[in-house]
Amino acid sequence: MALGGNPIFNGKSFRGATQAPPVPQAPYGAPYGQAPYGQQPYGQQGWGTQPQAMTDEQLQQMYSRPSAGPADTGRMTFDDVIMKTAACLGAVLVGAAITLTVGLPLASLLMIVGALGGFVLALVNTFKKQPSPALILAYAALEGLFLGGLTRILDTQYPGVGLQAVVGTLSVFAVTLLLFKSGKVRATPKAMRFFMIALAGYALFSVVNLVMMLTGVTNEPFGLRSGIVGVLIGLLAIGLAAFSLVMDFTSIEEGVRNGAPQRFSWTAAFGLTVTLVWLYVEIIRLLAILRGDD
Repeated sequence: MALGGNPIFNGKSFRGATQAPPVPQAPYGAPYGQAPYGQQPYGQQGWGTQPQAMTDEQLQQMYSRPSAGPADTGRMTFDDVIMKTAACLGAVLVGAAITLTVGLPLASLLMIVGALGGFVLALVNTFKKQPSPALILAYAALEGLFLGGLTRILDTQYPGVGLQAVVGTLSVFAVTLLLFKSGKVRATPKAMRFFMIALAGYALFSVVNLVMMLTGVTNEPFGLRSGIVGVLIGLLAIGLAAFSLVMDFTSIEEGVRNGAPQRFSWTAAFGLTVTLVWLYVEIIRLLAILRGDD
């Protein structure tokens, strides 16, 4: 499977993972479970015994049965990914609902708990060899606490910015999915190299900006991300998050095509949730910067 926009797909052996292992062979070509040299095992028909013939009706029923689909053979399907992603987003909404309904001081505390806890579980889920549905849903719920608290604080200062961010996130997701399905946007090797370089630069800028905010070098609400610079950085970040969605779609498509085990649909749902959380944060921050400059 190709690398996704998040590192969660790295190191996962998706390609050909559901192919059945070869049947072990006994010495001299006799398969295990069968008697070599024509010897008759107990309970099996011996030489010269005619197998019981199947009737025409039985043969017709056998050939009329539908062939086993991906779900029947334990492989990942697009429906699996959709259902698991919906479960993750449902957990995000539950967490967000909590911080949106409690008092502002408690919401701020829960936002910090959600941010730290979500970061830890994101690392755990990223580096686990096998996906854990419980840990993935716990991550989604903690991110919901963080997003709800962030939305509560910013919406108090800039009324309506939360709803605008939700609409913006859904719009970017829908447009990106349509462009991907139409084949107009693809995660080509050249585009992926540019993405990694831009992402590394953005991450370095974010770390420097955070340090400057914590040390009091800048007193702006978003540090260096204010004014025209903040708008340009915000647009770049949204573009990176959108392309991360393209890379996630590519990973999911290749996983389904190559017969990834069904359990990895949780991995795909986790990757999409991480990207959507990132996209929402970037959009609501950009909107707050724009509203603050009015």
